[in-house]
Amino acid sequence: MNTTEAITVLEQAISDPKVGLPEEIFKLVSRLTPMVNVDLLVKDEQNRILLAWRDDEYSGSGWHIPGGIVRFKESLENRIQQVAMSELKTEVSFNSEPISLNQAFCNPNTRGHFISLLYNCTVKEGFQPDNTGISETEPGYLKWHESCPNNLIQVHDMYKSYI
Repeated sequence: MNTTEAITVLEQAISDPKVGLPEEIFKLVSRLTPMVNVDLLVKDEQNRILLAWRDDEYSGSGWHIPGGIVRFKESLENRIQQVAMSELKTEVSFNSEPISLNQAFCNPNTRGHFISLLYNCTVKEGFQPDNTGISETEPGYLKWHESCPNNLIQVHDMYKSYI
């Protein structure tokens, strides 16, 4: 099979790139090109930071700033709200200009290069995360932090000065 035929097969496997890519194709793309992602620095009225527990093969275990990879032809604003709804289960208010732009190189080749935009975000006053059914060391657990925890995932070390 030549390259053109291989590309045709891959494109046929993608129903709608605006929604996302099949996992194996996403992994291939992320080995070949940088991924653009938004990260949400969510603060409350007490200036605490909302972090989520993460445990995966790419970043390891620890607290992380909620974030997500921008889809094809998706606005940054839409991705911010999609991340808020999927990770926080609520909408956020945010400044339209990112407070930080970073480039991250990670050890694995898959998902190994990111262009990360950090946005200041707020949730409605009194927001409390709904952690029903999950413990603090399970992926997705949300917790307010008054300072940067020691077990922040390594790739988010670039954000320590904001936490």
